[in-house]
Amino acid sequence: MPPSPEQRQYWRRTMRLTVVLLAVWFVFTFVTSSFARELNAVSFFGFPLGFYMSAQGSVIVYVLIIWIYAKYMNRLDQRYRQKRQGAEGRRL
Repeated sequence: MPPSPEQRQYWRRTMRLTVVLLAVWFVFTFVTSSFARELNAVSFFGFPLGFYMSAQGSVIVYVLIIWIYAKYMNRLDQRYRQKRQGAEGRRL
C-alpha cells in the first residue's frame, strides 16, 4: 500500500528537522573542534572560547537539540493524529 499524501508530508517534515539538527550537531562537534586554536583568541567568561565550547557549550547544544526534537515531534505527532482521527470519524 503506497503512503498517503499526509504520510509523505509527515516524513518530509521529520527528515527536514533531522537534517537541520544533524547539521547543528556537526557544526558544534567538528567545526568548533577544528577551529579551536582560532577560537581560543576570544575569551568567554574568562576561558578561551575553544575550551569553553568543547567543555560546556557543546553539551548545552546537545541538550537543546534533544529538547527541540522532542518538542517538535510531539507537536507534529499530535497534529497528524488529530487529522487521522478526524478523517476516520468522517468515514464512519
